[in-house]
Amino acid sequence: MSAATSTPAAGTRRPVRVSRPSLARLTAVELRKATDTRAGFWLLAVIALVALGMVLIQIFTGSAEDRRFSEFLGGAQLPVGILLPVVGILAVTGEWSQRTTLTTFALEPRRERVIAAKVSAAVLMAVGAVVASVAWAALANLVAPLITDADGSWGFSAEGFGRVLLFQVINVLVGTAFGLALLSTPLAIVLFFVLPTVWTILGSTISALKTPAEWLDYTSTTMPLLDGDLSGEAWGQLGTSLALWLVVPLVFGLWRVIRSEIK
Repeated sequence: MSAATSTPAAGTRRPVRVSRPSLARLTAVELRKATDTRAGFWLLAVIALVALGMVLIQIFTGSAEDRRFSEFLGGAQLPVGILLPVVGILAVTGEWSQRTTLTTFALEPRRERVIAAKVSAAVLMAVGAVVASVAWAALANLVAPLITDADGSWGFSAEGFGRVLLFQVINVLVGTAFGLALLSTPLAIVLFFVLPTVWTILGSTISALKTPAEWLDYTSTTMPLLDGDLSGEAWGQLGTSLALWLVVPLVFGLWRVIRSEIK
């Protein structure tokens, strides 16, 4: 082969191959976005402080049986679980509120990968919240025997950690799904808190809805994850409620984001 055919013609450029960012890199970017804003930073700070406040309350109230590691950790999960869904909502609605989605999808046109990165970032923040609550619970369990009648028991199984982690991951994923379906921060936050609450009230006051509520009330079906009372029926109820509160809005949100025109 001659030199003329083996080298590019004068004045031409070789095509530049642009590598797409990996999912790990996209997730790191989404984590940075979530913590760079004042709203995101202070929300995460409040979650950590709420967990600390709960274990402090438990140290100075209740009986000795309430002042042990398992109780400290379990007590911190309910207030943390209330706030974590807002983290998921902000993770997916922030850019739509700030109108930066055009830039994001221009840098990564495959929208499903951006959404996957946002969901992954929300899950990692939920894991971080659980780690923070574990740290506070451990610290409280060390301090409590020094100033109260606590016995300093550390009894807690790996299965218990798994249930706590699953509880918080579910919470943040449901919030993320609401945010993805509505693409509006205030609307998603309001409806996330209002709709399950209304359903809980209706299920407890209307006898005809009592049985459906046992399978569709997201608030009650997730509680066995903390209580440890997970029978086969409880798993079935959890899965059924998540099909309504997680899968449906998540699928609708994915369809909406992928097909919508970005302005």
